[in-house]
Amino acid sequence: MTDAEKMKKVKVVPLVKQVKEKKVESVDKAETQKIKEVVKTVEKAEKPVKKIAKPSVFWYGLGRRKTAIAKVKLVKGTGKIFINEIENNSPSRVYLAPLKVTSKDKDFDVYAKIYGGGLSAQLDAIRLGITRALDKFDPELHKTLKVEGFLTRDQRMKERKKPGLKGARRAPQWAKR
Repeated sequence: MTDAEKMKKVKVVPLVKQVKEKKVESVDKAETQKIKEVVKTVEKAEKPVKKIAKPSVFWYGLGRRKTAIAKVKLVKGTGKIFINEIENNSPSRVYLAPLKVTSKDKDFDVYAKIYGGGLSAQLDAIRLGITRALDKFDPELHKTLKVEGFLTRDQRMKERKKPGLKGARRAPQWAKR
């Protein structure tokens, strides 16, 4: 039995309709609270249920380099590349290298969300993300990608500034006297 059918059996329903149409003016607080709860359940029962679309199959890879982070999805397609929801008509060979080596460059569409870092760090982050997604797609490609060095994350980061120095290692100019 659905909520709507249950509400039809409750004697409060005619009062609910009157309250909705604002015909009833004075109702005590207990009845008002009861009516509000009934109205909410009736409205929930009247709303149509949304059908959820079946998600398309994709392979996900996360790439990082310095402070750049790239979230990459590979979807079966024709080789289009979207970076931050904008189609890239002249893709860089830096991040296309894993697709070219595995000869999958025309088999997948690449969707990458990227933030942080500079241009070269972002390119390397996208490359690592594509590589990891390809590795999830077909584990047999792992050896090929590893030999080419695409699966290795470059962990070099900017060194922090130390107290008493001008930078990470640069000391103030030394004076003899």
